Amino acid sequence: MLKSLFRKKETVDMTEGNILSHLITFAIPLLIGNLFQQLYNMVDTWVVGNFASNEAFAAVGSLGPALNMVIGFFIGLSSGAGIVVSQYYGAGKHDKVKETVHTAALLTIICSVIMTVAGLLLIPYIRYMMNIPDEVWPEAEAYMRVYFSGVTGLVIYNIGAGILRAVGDSRRPLYFLIVTTLLNTVLDLILVKPFSDMGYASAGVALATIIAQGVSAILVVITLMRTKTSIRLIPKELKLNTEILIKIFRVGVPSGLQMLVTSFSNVFVQSYINYFNADYMSGWTAYNKLDAILFLPMQSFGLSATTFVGQNLGKNQIKRAKKGSNIALLAAFVVTAVLMIPILLFPGQMIAFFNDKKEVVEIGTMLLTHITPFYILCAVNQVYSAALRGAGNSKVPMIIMLSTFVAFRQIYLFFMTKWFPDDFLIVALSYPAGWLLCSLLTFIYYKLTPLKSTLMDSDEMGKGNETE
Repeated sequence: MLKSLFRKKETVDMTEGNILSHLITFAIPLLIGNLFQQLYNMVDTWVVGNFASNEAFAAVGSLGPALNMVIGFFIGLSSGAGIVVSQYYGAGKHDKVKETVHTAALLTIICSVIMTVAGLLLIPYIRYMMNIPDEVWPEAEAYMRVYFSGVTGLVIYNIGAGILRAVGDSRRPLYFLIVTTLLNTVLDLILVKPFSDMGYASAGVALATIIAQGVSAILVVITLMRTKTSIRLIPKELKLNTEILIKIFRVGVPSGLQMLVTSFSNVFVQSYINYFNADYMSGWTAYNKLDAILFLPMQSFGLSATTFVGQNLGKNQIKRAKKGSNIALLAAFVVTAVLMIPILLFPGQMIAFFNDKKEVVEIGTMLLTHITPFYILCAVNQVYSAALRGAGNSKVPMIIMLSTFVAFRQIYLFFMTKWFPDDFLIVALSYPAGWLLCSLLTFIYYKLTPLKSTLMDSDEMGKGNETE
């Protein structure tokens, strides 16, 4: 059964057939997969919230921006390979697909080494950037040391899954996530007690995470090595193709910079949160777990739009690419709205699932009731930005998101914390304020700019059955 799973052909040509069917069929495994991806951190948070100290809970939950700051650039860089693969695949250039896969694989190995070293070296500086309280720091430091030591598995899985999705296979990445999330859960429960007895419960859940991520990396590599399609990975053929590397950089560097700078900015936002006490940090941590769930539909349909647009522009089918991105946006709106309902009806119960301390529940409930209605706005910037990246245009989404998620948000916080120094909600509202401005600018740009491939010349494209 396992052998057939690895060898089953699951590539999908999105340049033909029903658009909505393609998007939904592709997005559902992504949605479930992204949910399991979030369960990695949710399980870690739940375990330390229920079986360890409040300090361990605050540490595990508040480190997301710092971790993303270190790994974000390299994941964004390597993700550019998926977009290049999707366009070449749509164009039927299978020799170029093969070269892209091997260039991306070698690039990923190099990035993994750099990330591990950079993450470990930056740990002492992260404490001061995030203003982590003394009582939380020992758990935070222990978590980061273990996490960065094993970050390679995360990077390899993400690039491998991105390649599979670029050719329409969103199922096998889902299978791997299910297996490794279950493994992570079991290991969390096994490891948290002995590490908690040593005073570092966070190190136990970090170790569980990197072991599980390592397994997911092994599974995706085996899949790529055993496939009979053009994305087959042959280790002895690993090399950097200069032409393709430049294309990966053209898409990946802006995406990576966006993730890096946004995460760096979020480190400072977290430092504003950490100005308050551990209960506020814990309330923010619990809220963020539900925040991640609300983002799943729009991120999943955004990834669908990226692959759909990439394949169709590779075949010069511009009208179909545009129609697909609009349908993806509508689907993201609907699913996000449905998910918002139970969160708005039962906010306290959902926060208590992660941490039932009275003060934490009150703070988390306040955040959910005030911020949740704004999530519908995010679908615009998530889906349309993803569609632009599918065309190879990641520079403009980067500029818009950095202007709104970083520059505007920091200006907002600077002035608002001066005028309302002890108002926690004012700090939290910096997020929906940035979402609103970002979605407005993204919508205007998308509607006023032709959607076309920025990576391929006309002679590289396949012959579609329509032109604009």
